[in-house]
Amino acid sequence: MISSDVIRGYNDTIILYMLLDDESYGYAISKNIRNLSEEKYIMKETTLYSAFNRLEKNGYIESFYKDETYGKRRTYYKITPSGLAYYRSKCEEWNLTKEVINKFIRESDD
Repeated sequence: MISSDVIRGYNDTIILYMLLDDESYGYAISKNIRNLSEEKYIMKETTLYSAFNRLEKNGYIESFYKDETYGKRRTYYKITPSGLAYYRSKCEEWNLTKEVINKFIRESDD
């Protein structure tokens, strides 16, 4: 499992990725992160909802309610155009980060 310290700066990127193709709600996003990472990264609920609040405050996502079965309301999220731009910039940043860090990684003990 990946330490949350290692990946913390990219939680927003991960969440925005989950919203690229369609709107979704917290539990489904959390489950999809877990599945896509093959259970190597599990985002805590508090981390997820803190990120939702931050992303919404910055205008990167919008929240809205939908009625679900048995009359329960569920909060859904969708990415905004500025959220898409932010996602793309974080992807560029990640590629640069990988390039730099890879210079300090040895693949073998040779």
